[in-house]
Amino acid sequence: MKVLLPLFLAAALGGVAAPAAHADTNDNWVVRFGASVVDPKSNNGTLAGMKATVNSSVRPSASLEYMITPNLGVDVLAAWPFEHDVRLSGLGKVAQTKQLPPTVGLNYHFMPNNTWSPFLGLGVNYTNFFDTKGAGALQGTSVSIANSWGVAAHAGIDVTINPKWIVTADLRWVNIKSDVKVGGAKVGTATINPMVYGISLGYRF
Repeated sequence: MKVLLPLFLAAALGGVAAPAAHADTNDNWVVRFGASVVDPKSNNGTLAGMKATVNSSVRPSASLEYMITPNLGVDVLAAWPFEHDVRLSGLGKVAQTKQLPPTVGLNYHFMPNNTWSPFLGLGVNYTNFFDTKGAGALQGTSVSIANSWGVAAHAGIDVTINPKWIVTADLRWVNIKSDVKVGGAKVGTATINPMVYGISLGYRF
């Protein structure tokens, strides 16, 4: 998160300073490649009577957006699997897991013909947890985290470099709540609800 904040500021300042560059209205697709940080909220619930925390993870990410109109686009987010450690107060690290967070949303771009164009969006997220393993006190124990459906909110800014290329800085809030089982028995619900910070380079076609 701390690494990405200067990039957000640079993107915004660059958009103000740069000359206007208009996109080709025939280019309805935008593909973006970059990196994202999944940063869970600080209090992730109680598991087996102990406070749980889930750490952050940084991975390469990509998105594809189809512009229905110059202002309205349908966006699909994908990423390399994120990896997280689960810790319990008093026990430390007790599990590690991987997750894929495909997200589909609808974005509204406020100034699509300007050099910088902020946008807001709303969508649906499906988080698939897999390869979950016990660690520390739970080493060798079966641990599972249920998959999750939830709402995803999206906000960001596109900065046009030229008619084909753009830089995008964005953030998402994702609703993720998952039941956790140890040895087949439910021990609680993890409330992750992360902020997802991203920076990417996009190409219109």
